Amino acid sequence: MDGDSLARLGYLALLLAAVGGWVIVEFRERMGQALRTAAAWGLIFIGLMAGYGLWQDIRTDIAPRQTVMETGEIRVPRAEDGHYYLTLQINGTTVQFMADTGASNVVLNAKDARRLGIDPDALMYLGEARTANGTVRTARVTLPEVALGAYLDQNINAWVNEGDLDISLLGMDYLGRFRIEIAGGEMILRR
Repeated sequence: MDGDSLARLGYLALLLAAVGGWVIVEFRERMGQALRTAAAWGLIFIGLMAGYGLWQDIRTDIAPRQTVMETGEIRVPRAEDGHYYLTLQINGTTVQFMADTGASNVVLNAKDARRLGIDPDALMYLGEARTANGTVRTARVTLPEVALGAYLDQNINAWVNEGDLDISLLGMDYLGRFRIEIAGGEMILRR
């Protein structure tokens, strides 16, 4: 340890001794109450730390999702990051996509491909795609059944991305099957 670390450690020891001494003097005849109070504040502190650490996950879980209206239109609220996220059923498996009107194709990341029973390591990456992160190799696959709300499509072409992709992308190959309107913080899909 260097001199600064020792000085900080000494300061914390003095602070702990001062606070500990005050607690002992203040609660000398009520030590049980002091321990209960300390435990309660400790649990409050741990709860706040856990809430802060898990905020992204909590916010994603409670964020509004797409809504299928009686008219058949699908309303997708804009997320806090400005993107639109859709949840599709592919062969009965739920997959979350980011709607990307700048992408031509449906692109699966390796994790979602595995969830759908596609082994990314066994694919032949013959295609290439130019992305914001550079050129990546892609492999073409066919998705037998893709459902969005009440709409069921069969044999949808998709590409598995060999690069590092956080979330699968729903490009215009699929989105082009809908009339798209963006208004009032929502993406509205109709057929």
